[in-house]
Amino acid sequence: MVLTGAEILVRCLQEEKVDYVFGYPGGAVLFLYDALFQQDDIRHVLVRHEQAAVHAADGYARSTGKVGVAMVTSGPGASNAVTGIATAYYDSIPLVIISGQVATSFIGQDAFQELDTVGVTRPCVKHNFLVRDVAELAVTLKKAFYLARTGRPGPVLVDIPKDVSNTPCEFAYPKEISMRSYNPVVRGHQGQIKKAAQLLLNAKRPVIYTGGGVVLSNAAEELTRLTRLLNAPITTTLMGLGGYPASDRQYLGMPGMHGTYEANMALHHSDVLLAIGTRFDDRVIGNVEHFAAEPRKIIHIDIDPASIAKRVKVDIPIVGNVRDVIEQLLHQIEGGAQPDPAKTADWWKRIEEWRGKKCLEYKLSKTLIKPQYVIQKLWEVTKGDAIVASDVGQHQMWAAQYYRFEKPRRWLNSGGLGTMGVGLPYAMGAQLANPKATVACITGEGSIQMNIQELSTCRQFRLPLKICLLNNRYLGMVRQWQQMFHGQRYSGSYMDSLPDFVKLAEAYGHVGIRVEKPGDVEGALREAFTKHKNDLVFIDFQIDRSENVYPMVPGGKGLTEMVLPTDEDLG
Repeated sequence: MVLTGAEILVRCLQEEKVDYVFGYPGGAVLFLYDALFQQDDIRHVLVRHEQAAVHAADGYARSTGKVGVAMVTSGPGASNAVTGIATAYYDSIPLVIISGQVATSFIGQDAFQELDTVGVTRPCVKHNFLVRDVAELAVTLKKAFYLARTGRPGPVLVDIPKDVSNTPCEFAYPKEISMRSYNPVVRGHQGQIKKAAQLLLNAKRPVIYTGGGVVLSNAAEELTRLTRLLNAPITTTLMGLGGYPASDRQYLGMPGMHGTYEANMALHHSDVLLAIGTRFDDRVIGNVEHFAAEPRKIIHIDIDPASIAKRVKVDIPIVGNVRDVIEQLLHQIEGGAQPDPAKTADWWKRIEEWRGKKCLEYKLSKTLIKPQYVIQKLWEVTKGDAIVASDVGQHQMWAAQYYRFEKPRRWLNSGGLGTMGVGLPYAMGAQLANPKATVACITGEGSIQMNIQELSTCRQFRLPLKICLLNNRYLGMVRQWQQMFHGQRYSGSYMDSLPDFVKLAEAYGHVGIRVEKPGDVEGALREAFTKHKNDLVFIDFQIDRSENVYPMVPGGKGLTEMVLPTDEDLG
């Protein structure tokens, strides 16, 4: 079968069962778009900015576990996509990005809309390809999808020159692919598994510390079994929320800079720490030297050997797919001596004392809307079962603290890169992937304006998202740091000319609601999720401008050096 390069691309996407391509057309990809137009299996979602295309594909991937696909043109199209690519890279999200390129004869000639896309994206992709020969296109795409979804997932970019997309070639899509230099380890070393099991069985102060790897490997069920078998306390990072049910008594909440008091204290004072699918990020463990000062044994499980012992000394490294390794660990423990609950009895008493601090308490107000209250009411109205996409800032932390996630893939946020503007396109991708799901976007007045043009995309595709804007008329997290560490010098952190978000939402054809009183919060949410169930509703919550996120570990400090809310904060 002889097809053009563009037709080959479409056939390859069909072979990979791709149902959505998020993109924006341009000169270098016109043949690709023409081929997409002439088929019905794959739906193209026209965004209004290339950054949003990659973020939407990212949200699709985070909520489903499938590979998300984005397509952009050459030059500015590709450079606009870089932020989205880097965001996915740091959070290990499987994406394939198709970028157009100038014709092969023009490469290196500073042609119109030429960009060295392979060079520009090299630091923030798992791998990238420039396809100079149409005969290599099908096998390259097979490699791209294989690389994106296996091992430690990540974004893979395929750069296709315009002439390649219009050159005919015989089509054959490989059923399997083998790459000599790429063979990720799946199962853990059995000797290390035995050592880890013995260490956990003898622990008096164990803690299980998990991250996004649990979600990415679909290991939530296995993790829950292991945690209950060991009767150990568990904490999940920002990226790992939902990997363990938040309502369970063994769950301590999120650790780190804005983690709970009990999670941070337990993490710091543990004698055996089982780290699963996480990388000891600076926002989680704080000052490395302070963290290392407390003697403990560390077991570290991760699919990526480069992530193990990268920031802290590890006693038992185990390389492998998280779900497979947990299953091996379960088999080892269940087949031998059973855990003795008496060994950890004193540890649980100590943890309950830390819980007694009630570090997430806040003062309600009769006149000012507290952001924590909005999140709690959102959780109640949605029965804790929504897919929640978040932007980055104070609202992100409040969402992580107060929306208690019971299941994986319900929490979509930028953890590693901390990218403002992801919330709305994440929600778009998630809603298209899960049309029957309730999808909410929690955002701030700074973040939402970075991709607010996507309200147009939402109108075109009739996406019934519910956008909850926690509007404090500041770049809130910047303002909080300036208040606490920069002498209250609010340089560039306040918004002097915010739009009327209700009118703006209505201008795009959506429903806009402004909420200014605490007593109206629940009613507005219920109206949005019931009366306007099938509409996009943009709710502008005018929240307390002075509210800060607590607890907080200041930069450079250790986990035990948390700043907690004062009596004045709590009233």
